[in-house]
Amino acid sequence: MPKTIAITGASGLMGSAIQRALKARGDTVLRFRRGHASGPDERAWIPGEALDPGVLDGIDAVIHLAGEPISQRWSDTAKERILASREGGTRSIAEAIAGAPHKPIFVCASAVGFYGADRPERVDESSAPGSDFMAQVCLAWESAADPARAAGARVVHVRLGVVLSTEGGALEQMLPPFKLGLGGRVGDGKQAFPWVHIHDAVQVFLLALDDDQLQGPVNAVGPEELKNAGFTKALGEALGRWTKIPVPAAGIKLIFGEMGEKLLLKGQNVRPGLLEERSFEFEYPRIKGALMDLVG
Repeated sequence: MPKTIAITGASGLMGSAIQRALKARGDTVLRFRRGHASGPDERAWIPGEALDPGVLDGIDAVIHLAGEPISQRWSDTAKERILASREGGTRSIAEAIAGAPHKPIFVCASAVGFYGADRPERVDESSAPGSDFMAQVCLAWESAADPARAAGARVVHVRLGVVLSTEGGALEQMLPPFKLGLGGRVGDGKQAFPWVHIHDAVQVFLLALDDDQLQGPVNAVGPEELKNAGFTKALGEALGRWTKIPVPAAGIKLIFGEMGEKLLLKGQNVRPGLLEERSFEFEYPRIKGALMDLVG
């Protein structure tokens, strides 16, 4: 049966792709718009401020994607914005759901940063969180949904890895130098690279909407274990280009600061445990096939 789905962050990479998939299967999509709604398919909200539960009337589920960009230099003020946007925005929706007579499903984006910056051992949804900045953000992000959970709503946290797409995100930024033959591994290339093709990432969100038994964290990552060097090699092969020019760790730290050190020079070896338990069918389970589809 078609659903009415509200989305925050609808204009972003994931939001745009999820909207297309929902509309293609016959669902109605409403967009949360900051400030004032400008049409019947929009709902007004201000992240971090109280949201009238009446805004959720007629809505079967909320997909929450909005938040301050993480890929920026992490000054103290940037860190405050990143944390506040995720914690405050999530809590305002969760409290509105808690106050609504009918409890919409709450599907909230999260990230594999939950496990900490450097997790070379295989981790899954049962693994403990890390202790660095992004782990703290993800923990606060997910905990902010507690009011909805306590009120009986089904809440799912989609812990995204690196979403591969040519329409935005990390891969789009990598393509120009790689196409010129200037690409290479980052640092020593030994850091884990948790990835997912955008098609499969969208399907995880749809599963979160449709599977009434699914709740809590779900790792949205491909099943293939991969390191940065392996990803670099596969991207070079897909493009037919050399990948012989490494990006030195010192340069990453100088240009990007703490963000580069934590997100680019380190990584998490994440297993899609719950998806594998549910026999989720990845369209692109291997990096070579994923990159050939996107750039080959």
